[in-house]
Amino acid sequence: MTVVHHDPAARLWMLTTAHSSYVVRLDDRDRLRHLHWGARLTPEQAAALPYVLDVATNFDGELAEEYPGEGGARFGAPALRVVHPDGSRSTEWQPDGHRVEDGLLVLSFRERLGPLELDLFYRVHPDSDAVDRWTELRHTGADGQPVRIGQLSAARWTVPLRADYRLGHVTGGWSAENQLVREPLARAETVLTSRRGITGHQANPWVAIDAGDTGEEYGEVWTSALAWSGSWRITVERTVHGLVAATHAAGHEGPEVVLRPGESWRTPVSTGLYAADGFGGASRAWHAHVRAHVLSRPDELRPVLYNSWEATGFDVGLAGQLDLARRAAALGVELFVMDDGWFGARKDDTAGLGDWTPAPDRFPDGLTPLAAEVRRLGMRFGLWVEPEMVNPDSDLYRAHPDWVLHERGRPRTELRNQLVLDFGRPEVAAWAHAWLDGLVREHGVDHLKWDMNRVLTEAGRPGDPDADRLWHGHVHAVHALMDRLRADHPDLRIEACSGGGGRTDLAMLARTDQVWTSDNTDALDRIAIQHGYGQIYPPGTMGAWVTDSPNPLTGRRLPLEFRFHVAMTGALGIGGDLTHWRGDELAAAAELVARYKRIRPTVQHGRLYRLRNAVQYVHGDEVVLVAWQLAEPHGAPVVPLRMAALDPDARYVDQDTGEVHHGAVLTARGLTTGLTRDHSSRLLHLRRQD
Repeated sequence: MTVVHHDPAARLWMLTTAHSSYVVRLDDRDRLRHLHWGARLTPEQAAALPYVLDVATNFDGELAEEYPGEGGARFGAPALRVVHPDGSRSTEWQPDGHRVEDGLLVLSFRERLGPLELDLFYRVHPDSDAVDRWTELRHTGADGQPVRIGQLSAARWTVPLRADYRLGHVTGGWSAENQLVREPLARAETVLTSRRGITGHQANPWVAIDAGDTGEEYGEVWTSALAWSGSWRITVERTVHGLVAATHAAGHEGPEVVLRPGESWRTPVSTGLYAADGFGGASRAWHAHVRAHVLSRPDELRPVLYNSWEATGFDVGLAGQLDLARRAAALGVELFVMDDGWFGARKDDTAGLGDWTPAPDRFPDGLTPLAAEVRRLGMRFGLWVEPEMVNPDSDLYRAHPDWVLHERGRPRTELRNQLVLDFGRPEVAAWAHAWLDGLVREHGVDHLKWDMNRVLTEAGRPGDPDADRLWHGHVHAVHALMDRLRADHPDLRIEACSGGGGRTDLAMLARTDQVWTSDNTDALDRIAIQHGYGQIYPPGTMGAWVTDSPNPLTGRRLPLEFRFHVAMTGALGIGGDLTHWRGDELAAAAELVARYKRIRPTVQHGRLYRLRNAVQYVHGDEVVLVAWQLAEPHGAPVVPLRMAALDPDARYVDQDTGEVHHGAVLTARGLTTGLTRDHSSRLLHLRRQD
């Protein structure tokens, strides 16, 4: 299959994925127009597309321009905003060639009057339905006059004309991330954004657009996501004439970057994916793409971990951690992670951040005795770190108060009693690498839980004439540090965390092995949180813990089996205070951990199907179903649960009971789950019988 096709006569380029095509074309005025994003076309069919989208409008600028700037009859959201040295803002791009290589298409342009060149990058893979896009702007002038960049978008995604539209996205907050919303798309500009310097709890940088008639397993949906771990902005336009487009950009409105002669600026990657088999089909396509082309270790089976935070809080010491480690090992845990409180003067959240040496009063011989015992017990050893933060009450801050983000003469706002270190400064990034590299080497650390509990405020760097770059520079420095640590320590695992799920995005998944989905471990709340997470991100990357009952955050009491079953739909972890679990609870937990290990390949690597009050995974001949009952009114009919994606002519054997099921019966009639109580659950593990 030719993934990139060029038709010189038609001045047309077509990218072809496994099930879709994406087509752009230069018009008779050399403007790049978007023509098609949807079902696969042949080159002949692509050449027969209308020259421009047939939008009834007198304003030529409202037609589907692939990457609009400012100037002329353009009235929508620009993909590019620049201010030239003379103060003008218009751009007129002239074609300047193209190149194609191994699934990559680069379309080049030069500005008619200004010293600017623009490259639009497109990348496709034969085994994926995703199209990656990014942009690079270069200043080619030699007169020393800079250009100011207000926005350089990664991509503008134009959706085909339909009678109506619906917008899907997630919203929420701390401990309530990833709440899925699907709502009519307004005839306006709808802006989704984070202005906090992180991906954010309140939104996530992806959108889904459908025609209002799409369901879980049927209908068309166009999704797009930005791979960026800082502030971001997605503007979804719906004009009165029907045109719909989503523009993805790193950063937020306000800050400007100064581009000097000889410099270039490259955006993060924005990825778009078209699916014709509903929201479920889109999710499965996303999961396959992320596993194949984003994750660094897609074949890893994520280990069952234990994290000490909810058991100890800041009351961390060698004896207590050893006790928890022995109890965790008895449950079959494979990775023991000691959380906050092991370093410096860290007795609470008011002091110690930045002083990354083991607290001598709690670990008089350092971390070696704990790490050695954890390994003797057959587990890997992990630590919580928060490299980007510092407490004012710390030796580091007293030595380097200028290392934090701040504005001269302005208050330094403290959130959680901490400030943000300016990782865009080379000396700060070098300091962070030195102690992290030393920590991993000295103690053989297998896993870092990399937290960031605070957003950016007073994001300044006094004396720097281009200080707004720090919004981007901080993120690039964090990414570079993670990349360097992973290169130097190939077996090191990193778990992304930001007060829970505040830094969940494709760029972070490219550098980490899993994400801490939310600080809320209440299994009932987690069903919705994990439902939203799985729209784009694979279940194998979704950290999910079993903690105590009543839940320490919500106070809700839930059965142990229900808590485990919900957590077993992702990357299973345990975070409760095991010293208070009864003997029967520990025995049940050990059996559930063993059961999870049997189904783990299917859950973490299989295809996900979202059913009514259930999720199902299919991986080769293996099928796993996790079903639950929430609050049902008395007398409600008991409706069988119809499973999906089974061979109707095959038999499936229950791996726990030996019972044989017919595929046709499970999909046509359904399974009677036997769940009769609120917050009851069932896990079914089937294997296809030859």
